[in-house]
Amino acid sequence: MTPYSLAFYMHVVTTGTVLGVGPAASPDRVTRALGSDFGENTFGNRSMCRDYGLAEFFWDRESAHHPWSGHHFTLQVHRLAYRDRTLVNETLRARYGRFTPRLRFGKLQRLLERRGVPLLEIPEIPANARYFRTFWQPDSHVAVSVIGTYGEYSTPDNLRVGDVYQIQAPMAAEEVEWRRRRVG
Repeated sequence: MTPYSLAFYMHVVTTGTVLGVGPAASPDRVTRALGSDFGENTFGNRSMCRDYGLAEFFWDRESAHHPWSGHHFTLQVHRLAYRDRTLVNETLRARYGRFTPRLRFGKLQRLLERRGVPLLEIPEIPANARYFRTFWQPDSHVAVSVIGTYGEYSTPDNLRVGDVYQIQAPMAAEEVEWRRRRVG
């Protein structure tokens, strides 16, 4: 893992932002930070996703006459295992350099703990419980999804147990409690 790309992940988990842009940011603010090279999908006139390769940002709105409201972002870390160097957009590459094909959760967790940033394991949703594990950072409300065990058709073949699958923000404390009550 290059130290710079690891620094990127640590910053995201610690702050709940991508290049200083949080999940509630407007589409224009995200584009100013990440650049104009993105794919855009709209779902009717009330939901939108912009895919910047590694990072995806999501918005919704009440109607076409209302502004977009940021909902969440996801780092699709699993996509890096396909070894497509163009997946990480120019803005991120310019700032953090090369990104390796896999992010080992154990290494990320150890480095975060050394900085006083704990990741707490929380229950996985039942459909994924066998194959994935989720860890939550309570201050930044970031969730890290990790491959827990291999499952044909359930987990990517090019990832190993202990690899990060994705990083998402925010995960509210209410969702964490809801998950805990479900397994309770």
